[in-house]
Amino acid sequence: MSERSQFRLLAERRFAPFFGVQFLGALNDNVFKQALVILLAYQAASFTAMSSDTLQNLAQALFILPFLLFSATAGQLADKYEKSTLITITVTIELAVMAIGAVGLFTRDLTLLLVALFLAGTQSALFGPVKYAILPQHLRETELVGGNALVETGTSIAILLGMVLGGWMIARHWGVGAVAATTCALSLAGIVLSRFIPRSPAPSPDLTISWNPLGETLRILRFTAGNRTVFLSILGISWFWFYGALLVTQFPNLTKNILAGDETMVTTLLVVFSIGVGAGSLLCERLSAHKVELGLVPFGSIGLTVFGLDLAFAASGEPSQGRVLLDLLLLGVFGGFYIVPLNALVQIRSEPTHRSRIIAGNNVLNALFMVAAAGLAIGLFAAGLTIPQLFLVGAIMNAAVALYIYTLVPEFLMRFMVWILIHTVYRLRKTGLERIPEEGPAIIVSNHVSYVDALVITAACRRPIRWVMDHRIFAVPFLSFFFRTVRAIPIAPSKEDPALLERAYDTIAKELADGELVGIFPEGRLTSDGEMNEFRGGIMRILQRTPVPVVPVALSGLWESLFARNRAKLRHMAKLFPRVRLAVGETFAPATVSPEGLRSAVLELRGDWK
Repeated sequence: MSERSQFRLLAERRFAPFFGVQFLGALNDNVFKQALVILLAYQAASFTAMSSDTLQNLAQALFILPFLLFSATAGQLADKYEKSTLITITVTIELAVMAIGAVGLFTRDLTLLLVALFLAGTQSALFGPVKYAILPQHLRETELVGGNALVETGTSIAILLGMVLGGWMIARHWGVGAVAATTCALSLAGIVLSRFIPRSPAPSPDLTISWNPLGETLRILRFTAGNRTVFLSILGISWFWFYGALLVTQFPNLTKNILAGDETMVTTLLVVFSIGVGAGSLLCERLSAHKVELGLVPFGSIGLTVFGLDLAFAASGEPSQGRVLLDLLLLGVFGGFYIVPLNALVQIRSEPTHRSRIIAGNNVLNALFMVAAAGLAIGLFAAGLTIPQLFLVGAIMNAAVALYIYTLVPEFLMRFMVWILIHTVYRLRKTGLERIPEEGPAIIVSNHVSYVDALVITAACRRPIRWVMDHRIFAVPFLSFFFRTVRAIPIAPSKEDPALLERAYDTIAKELADGELVGIFPEGRLTSDGEMNEFRGGIMRILQRTPVPVVPVALSGLWESLFARNRAKLRHMAKLFPRVRLAVGETFAPATVSPEGLRSAVLELRGDWK
């Protein structure tokens, strides 16, 4: 799939009608919610004696509560019945909800408006499991990151447009009627578009529905917890919604009480945040190379912490509107990095027959975390904290979560940082990468031109590689932490440390037995003249113990780089962003491998360009 292929999905029936329904639904929700939020923030006194801060968080909790009550049932329905029909039904429910909301707006009846908000949450709870479970049925695994990125981006754009439209209309004297007409019209358009969604066969048509929401919710959560990868991903997604709700719910009162802005400023804050999420989501496809790149998750969590802290300081003392807007934009970008890979991972790793119910369990936990965020905000406000102090508490909590995520996937973060570094410093041209197996054990062999050879190959390869490296380099202070994190394998000559040599071979055998890729440089040392040295026989000892495929790789263009042993390299330092070529050759079966044959293959791949 090419880098632009995620946008081609928008022209295909297997994705486009669903995307349209999702877009219109998100747009509709936000036209209504933004109109209601503005009314409650700026005209709360005409509705109730309740404080504006408390009312904002109560409204948030009412919207989230249905996810706790109805997600389990929604997940069962999505696994049992055909999904395109369920989507049409949920959009029809949305039309009824918007009609109730319209009556509430016309009559200025707070109770009716809050009922409509609760029912809108109910409709979203019913739609959620269908929304994310339908994607793996129509998209290939290599398209899931792009598909999820488009959904997240489309949702962000819809939120942006909805907030602008809802906020702009409700601020006008004729706004109530416009909001009512717009929301009902969007629901009708969604119903029509839903009829074009391809049919999605039910994965569990014989499922018996349990109507006990509490019992079924607990059952789903227990089942989900049985898959550690999926469960941890869901906890990560839920934390994102906790942190996001803690921030976004305060925007109206942040604008009114701290930034001294009007209704338009509230919309501006939300628009900037949404733009950030959309941009970050789209960048995920490019940065992940069409795969689920877990390194984006800790990277995203670090950004959420850094800019959350800065947001707290930007809103304190003499608040800076420009700095607040920049922080919100970057929070959105890093939020996109964080959430898209986790959503795709849940879809890929969930059992197809239980996927909708697992996503329902995800929605339940999301709801619990968001309700907890509302409860925490109400409690902290009652304790006398200000909005900037609330942001500070949230960022500190997120720092702890970011640290925990790093302990779970440190290697993935390191690999992603290597990807950024190599693609920033070099113009990397790659050929034959499809020859590196997607799964199963194999040995990667390459010529050794510079100290960054392993980093270049790691940045190009979709899979982690366990590199075998000189024990002296492995022990270099500061760098040793990186090498241990990426699980490099230190090795020494037998005359220096025969025990370490044996441990290295034992580790290599174990990694290959576990289905990993192992990378070696058979020359055993860097080239001193740009030409390839003879390949040593260590590869044969590895294959005698663990016969696996061997993939030759050739690097070109690094001889003139700063990290080679080329004495004339300083003459070439004026070259910015040098071009580097990585070529992958045909795989050798274990029985056909010889050091001479591998060297010839790498030499042919490299050609005359050092």
